Amino acid sequence: MPEGLPRPARRNHESSPSSLVIHNVVVGGHRTSVRLEPVMWDALHDIARRLRVTTHGLVTDIDRVRTASSLTAAIRVYIVDFYRAAALRAGPAQVVEQPVLRM
Repeated sequence: MPEGLPRPARRNHESSPSSLVIHNVVVGGHRTSVRLEPVMWDALHDIARRLRVTTHGLVTDIDRVRTASSLTAAIRVYIVDFYRAAALRAGPAQVVEQPVLRM
């Protein structure tokens, strides 16, 4: 990892961070199941709160404009793009603590 990157906020989950969690979401009025890592669900909920929309509404918007082959992939891409844009707006990081990579 490059030096100077901040450590991402880490939430305590009962399951392993690499295990997928299934949630039901309503996309365009239809209920569907989505499997994501717990940290991705946390990020999706955080983004929805920041944008002042429901998670269902955010996922519906992601589905409407997606180019990825699956909704799950489109959600992951959206989350990464959201935080990359935020990082670019914030400028260079001042924190030198590195995130711990777990394999």
